[in-house]
Amino acid sequence: MGNRADEYGTDVEIYRRALTDTIHADTPTGAPEALLALLDRLGFERREVRTAGPVYILHEVPAHLDSAEQQRLASRAIPTLLLAGYTVNCTPEVFDEAAYQQAVHEIRSSASRQTRRALQPAAPVRRHASARRAP
Repeated sequence: MGNRADEYGTDVEIYRRALTDTIHADTPTGAPEALLALLDRLGFERREVRTAGPVYILHEVPAHLDSAEQQRLASRAIPTLLLAGYTVNCTPEVFDEAAYQQAVHEIRSSASRQTRRALQPAAPVRRHASARRAP
């Protein structure tokens, strides 16, 4: 059976399967559960194809979404996957530049807020008056 991620040596290949309206996110055979779970969290639906040999795991954009929503979901997933250290390839007919840029902006804004919180000085610690010794 094989898949594009195996063929191209990437962690994730996002594309529209030929002769269908379905957007797929292929991962290499034997991909780590952390990657598969991340795709699940990003909104892709996990599918398993059992063969006499290996079990292939596929991810698809939910079919109930219209074409534009499918493209947005797939494109918004890319920055998170890249930030997690995965190599990602997305075909141009699936890629939505505006959705991708919005996801990048949201990630940067979130990281900026977390950094600002981490850099804020802690509230002063109140110390209880200790008993004084008489001289």
